[in-house]
Amino acid sequence: MDYEKGIKSAKTIADIFEIVKEMVREYLDLEQAGLMVGVIDLGAHSQGFIGAFYSLDANTIIINKKPLARILQTNPSLYNYYLFHIMLHEYIHSIGSFDEGQTRQLVFEMSHHYFGEKHVATQLATNMAKFMPNLTYPSAGFEQPADVNIEFVKGIDRKNTNYIN
Repeated sequence: MDYEKGIKSAKTIADIFEIVKEMVREYLDLEQAGLMVGVIDLGAHSQGFIGAFYSLDANTIIINKKPLARILQTNPSLYNYYLFHIMLHEYIHSIGSFDEGQTRQLVFEMSHHYFGEKHVATQLATNMAKFMPNLTYPSAGFEQPADVNIEFVKGIDRKNTNYIN
């Protein structure tokens, strides 16, 4: 698969997610079936904002709408690469990598392997603060919002749900 072409031409979050899953399957020979992806306004906090997180309890990747909207307003060419980066990061958590440093390193290694050192995906993995200085990663004490209205993304896990009409 031409991952660069796929990311550039992706029209939906589900399209980006398919690229992430294929890349992880190819690179690590691992996958996580039954995963859901949702978007929600997580807002911001005193240290900045969280781009996304993986909920082990719900087997769901939750993406914060706020940075997506901001990227579309200020730098639309970054949008798909940012989505790719955060989804790759959270998908790696979903396959069992719960150590934040190890996950970041693996995202960097994969981005570098497939795209090279100077590619925006690798640059995001190298130094997200360069692109989004207020982005923070959930800490060990991060508590997921309890009362939320998640918009689930359609078309996720296509391979495992093709029997549903």
